Amino acid sequence: MRLLALVLSTALILPATALARSGAIAGGPTADRAAHARLAMVPPVPQEDETLRAVIADPSRPAADTARDAARHPFETLTFWGLTPGLTVVEIEPGSAGWWRGILEPYARNSGGTYVAVNRPADGMGVADGSADMVVVARAFHNWARDGRTAPYMAAFFQALKPGGVLAVEQHRSPGDLDVSVTAPTGYVSEAYVIAAAEQAGFVLDGRSELNANPRDDHDHPFGVWTLPPVRRSSGQGQTLTPDERARYDAVGESDRMTLRFRKPG
Repeated sequence: MRLLALVLSTALILPATALARSGAIAGGPTADRAAHARLAMVPPVPQEDETLRAVIADPSRPAADTARDAARHPFETLTFWGLTPGLTVVEIEPGSAGWWRGILEPYARNSGGTYVAVNRPADGMGVADGSADMVVVARAFHNWARDGRTAPYMAAFFQALKPGGVLAVEQHRSPGDLDVSVTAPTGYVSEAYVIAAAEQAGFVLDGRSELNANPRDDHDHPFGVWTLPPVRRSSGQGQTLTPDERARYDAVGESDRMTLRFRKPG
């Protein structure tokens, strides 16, 4: 299957050598990039999940959601994260659009699992401590980095997950180790920042994938990541994009995004 081939060719799994712990995130990303670079290309076990395929292909999904599938690779991404029937999945801040929720919630309902949406992790994770199989965080770290929520939220995720549970991350990615205080207001953070935050909370980086990478995204847009689809912001702060500029940013497509899988030891 072409989709499974894409998963197999883009999944990056940790070798036996443990990752070195990174330093504090407050002063900027200090993750051990040499250790992370040793992630090897090892194919995961293929999981052909017909229930998941059916949910994604459901004609009742909003047209605006299905239009995003080509850029967001829902089947491949969820397979990489390890979604299987019967899991308890907590999604953090699904938002009003609820793109991931529109897949995760019916999948849980149809596969004997449980879906929980949590908007304020500091007030509770909606599940008993140590009971969640997976916590999903999509495109939120740039908000948390701006007001100090990253560390307490990561601690809450760690507490909610059972040993061996997965923290699944998709996030707009800035290049290199740029200072998060500079990049977060534009919607981007570095992989090093996210990895360092997760490791400080006790997680182990279990896999990286380029499924949602976009080399056309140069990360430099007049209205940050929101210049790009699907938001397509075209004016503000005294500036308005010309039709040609709008077309050029539309041609970029959605943002360059990291796709990470962390695991709670045990």
